[in-house]
Amino acid sequence: MIDAAAVEALNQRILGPEHKALPPRSWGHTVESFLTTDPRLSEFTTPLLTLDRSRIASNISVMADWAARAGMLLAPHGKTSMAPQLWKQQLDAGSWAITLATGWQVQVARAFGVERIILANAEIDPVALRWIAAELDSHTTFEFYCWADSVATVLEMDRILAARGSRPVSVIVELGGPHGRTGARTAEEATAVARAIAASSRLTLAGVGGYEGALSHDRSQRGLEAVRTYLDNVADLHRTLDAEGLYGEHAIVTAGGSAYQDLVVDRLRTLATGEGVRTDVVLRSGAYVVHDDGFYSQISPLTPARTDAPLMSAMHGWARTVSRPEPGLALLDAGKRDFPFDEGMPVAQHVRGTEILDPGAEVTALNDQHAFLRLPAEDATALPVGTVVRLGLSHPCTAFDKWRLVPVVDDADIDDPRVVDLVHTFF
Repeated sequence: MIDAAAVEALNQRILGPEHKALPPRSWGHTVESFLTTDPRLSEFTTPLLTLDRSRIASNISVMADWAARAGMLLAPHGKTSMAPQLWKQQLDAGSWAITLATGWQVQVARAFGVERIILANAEIDPVALRWIAAELDSHTTFEFYCWADSVATVLEMDRILAARGSRPVSVIVELGGPHGRTGARTAEEATAVARAIAASSRLTLAGVGGYEGALSHDRSQRGLEAVRTYLDNVADLHRTLDAEGLYGEHAIVTAGGSAYQDLVVDRLRTLATGEGVRTDVVLRSGAYVVHDDGFYSQISPLTPARTDAPLMSAMHGWARTVSRPEPGLALLDAGKRDFPFDEGMPVAQHVRGTEILDPGAEVTALNDQHAFLRLPAEDATALPVGTVVRLGLSHPCTAFDKWRLVPVVDDADIDDPRVVDLVHTFF
């Protein structure tokens, strides 16, 4: 499912000053040779993003087991990390495919030998679509699926592929919802899209799908009901297309971000065991691989409050106090170019080691390179200049994209963790 040798070759890449926060003594080393020197977190400069090895392994196992028990296939959204090393761990744990969001991301995945890809988007870029068609023609083991939400999209794909080879491109009809993102807004529109795909000699109808996370941002009763209604509509659309005989021998129904996996299972899993065409239900959650201390820690069904086998935050930020310009304010050397902020500010957890910060300490704003950490009361001994603070982060998708190389530690909870790996990202 992935080229293990290509992933392993990342360990032979040469380190240098282009790799943010790595100690100067690493420059000129390969990743492999540097790791043999037993580096410690204290050697790295701040700001710094780290991953926790044992927590990543636990999260991958938790989600793999959860999907298997539910009778779902798992195609984790690889755009979360764009890290082939993590994709390999997910695939090795049983993931059926890797999901991606752009044609370029598909090209990255193919460079690492990923054999089954869902592009959770329409692909009507001529260069990208023709390249994908050429990959399908030249690699018989490559499976590829993309989306379409309008007849116009189908016609454009047909036009682009007019001069291409013999293997048709598999297309999933995307159903959307009111005020959502992409996706046909009615079952009638989606059915017309499916008919257009089925009528094409260059495309084949592979199934139906969409993204329920665009329809709610919380677990209020109203939000959950909107998601349930949408997923029921996806299931009904699948049954309609099946009854009309538009499928071949197999179909896919796919949904699922990292907020409402439980509802996806509840509303869609019976499609895999019901009458009609043989159907696989595919879950595309991605953020679970590192989870977080913000948005997903509150909304995910796999939190300690909702399950006995929860996900754990496996990513942390590290920043240093560089200024105490006024009472109750510490300026840290990390900002928007280092840590995510679109789904909540970083959360101050503790001083490096085991000293817990006052729960009233709060990051209230980020500049490009600074965080404003407000303290509940002035204390001349609190966070003096030079103090390193560990931060909990929110939203993995906008954490990874700020780092081309992310250190992995053996245990983020100890005073000076050992760095045991370096994860390459491709953004």
